Amino acid sequence: MRKVGKIVAIILERLRKEVKPGIKTRLLNSVAEEELRKKGAKASFKGYHGYPASLCVSINEEIVHGIPGDRVLVEGDIVSLDFGAFLNGFHGDAAITVGVGRIEPGTVKLLAATEAALLEGIRRVKTGDRLGDVSAAIQKRAEMDGFTVIREYCGHGVGRNLHEDPQVPNFG
Repeated sequence: MRKVGKIVAIILERLRKEVKPGIKTRLLNSVAEEELRKKGAKASFKGYHGYPASLCVSINEEIVHGIPGDRVLVEGDIVSLDFGAFLNGFHGDAAITVGVGRIEPGTVKLLAATEAALLEGIRRVKTGDRLGDVSAAIQKRAEMDGFTVIREYCGHGVGRNLHEDPQVPNFG
C-alpha cells in the first residue's frame, strides 16, 4: 500500500504543476494516464461503476467525481483532482484542490480552511480515540473558519478494495 500511495502522491503533484488557465481537463487525465503507465500501475477509477476516466476533475462548485473532457480551466477557478492507482493488489486514492492562476482572497481562505480542517482531523487520530472525535474535530475547525462541511460525502479506507472501512465523515 505504501508504494501505490507514493505513486498517487507523485502523480497528484505532477498534475498540480499542470493546472493552468487554458488547459482542458481531458489533458490532465491524459497526463495522469501517462504517468501511471511509466510507473507500471493501473487506474483505480477507470471502469469503476462505469466511470470513463482515470482522474476525477471537479471545478468550482462541483463537489466530486467530475468527468474530464473539453472544459477549459479559467483564471480564478479552483479545481479538485481525485486520483486512484492500483499496484500489486492494492489501491491508493487521494485528492488535492488547487487554485488556477490568481484566485480571489475568499477562495484562498476556503483552501486554507479546508487544509486546516484536514490537518486537525489527522492530529486527532490516536490509538484509543474514537472516529467520531476525529470527525468532530474536522467540523469544528471548518466552522471556526466560517465554513460548513458537506455531510453527503466522507473519507474512506483503501486497501485491496478502492473503498473500504472506515468511512470518515467530516462532521460529528
